[in-house]
Amino acid sequence: MDFSKLISSDIQNYINQNLNSDLNKLLLKKSPFDNVSMQEIVQQIKGKKTAEKKFPFLLKKGIIFPPNLNLEQASSQSTAEYKAQNLKEKSFLDLTCGFGIDAYFLSKNFDEVTLIEQNSELISIVENNWRVLNRKANFINENLEVFLESLREPRTDNFKKFDVVYLDPARRDQQNKKKFLLEDLSPSLLEIEEKLHSIADKIIVKLSPLIDISYLISELKNITEIQIIAVRNEVKELVLIIENQLKKDVKIRCVDLESDEPEFSFNFNDEKSAKSEFSGSLNFLYIPNNSILKAGAFNIISEKFGLKKLHPNTHFYTSKYKIENFPGRVLEIEKIDAKDLKKGEKYNIISKNYPLKPQEIKKKYKLNDGGNHYLIFTQSVDGKEILKSI
Repeated sequence: MDFSKLISSDIQNYINQNLNSDLNKLLLKKSPFDNVSMQEIVQQIKGKKTAEKKFPFLLKKGIIFPPNLNLEQASSQSTAEYKAQNLKEKSFLDLTCGFGIDAYFLSKNFDEVTLIEQNSELISIVENNWRVLNRKANFINENLEVFLESLREPRTDNFKKFDVVYLDPARRDQQNKKKFLLEDLSPSLLEIEEKLHSIADKIIVKLSPLIDISYLISELKNITEIQIIAVRNEVKELVLIIENQLKKDVKIRCVDLESDEPEFSFNFNDEKSAKSEFSGSLNFLYIPNNSILKAGAFNIISEKFGLKKLHPNTHFYTSKYKIENFPGRVLEIEKIDAKDLKKGEKYNIISKNYPLKPQEIKKKYKLNDGGNHYLIFTQSVDGKEILKSI
């Protein structure tokens, strides 16, 4: 595809001048350029605004941005850089290239890179952008299943091999409903699993953060590692590392990017054998970040940091003395009574394993949002508690 019209100086200047314009109003205007529609211009504005927050490395002259859905589905720069850590081999294959953010970072230390994408316009955009970024690859516009079959050597059951294969299966059906079972993904990992093992010793798969970890381990062979990647405490991705080797246990890595919290790792089976001790609230309260909670590391986190758990159904932890390097929020607290609450006081309210939701608590006690203190309504082994951060 020819993108030269979009990257001309006049059009790029117009795009930059309208980055803060009302895009709905802009769409109603006539394009000031004969060969570019206002829809195309607005698409590039949306892309640049997304790139500012999500992948700033693409804020360069000559970069073309795809439609909104492709921007939304693309990984962020920070998650892609995290997945790329310690990857260095000869040949890399991305079977579901999309907008190519993951591929760009994961393949940086490979000699040969092959990108597969069935959307012809999208692969053309990626090819243009990689040319601008001075990166080389084999760009192939093909259906994944057809491409995989093309790797079979003539008259044999052998396949061309790659060192690392990456894929991000589609997680929505034609009605745009999200899918969380392996058989509902496109492609289905269960259907192509054996073929993937035939072409690579290491397979990396990006999945929805809502998919169940125990289910994945029971359904897929040879998972050696699962990465639960959050960004500023919002879980964004669940990444599988699958290798052609037998391993007794699966390593779980929990990380909250763009925070100062340390990564937390454990073996999946260790959580089953870990035990928590329980206590009413002490001097410090520990709230694990959401990557830990997604991992279900409810007992191992207590055991590894020497913390007491408030209650079997309350994933808050406590200690008399402050423990450093905890992967989550740490608050110095005091226990208070409901009668100590004054109308109109400002608090950041948290409710966990408690009958009332934050909105109901605010209404009942006539409290306001904000301020510098947290108010935690929860339950410990001693019963219901109201905790205030000091």
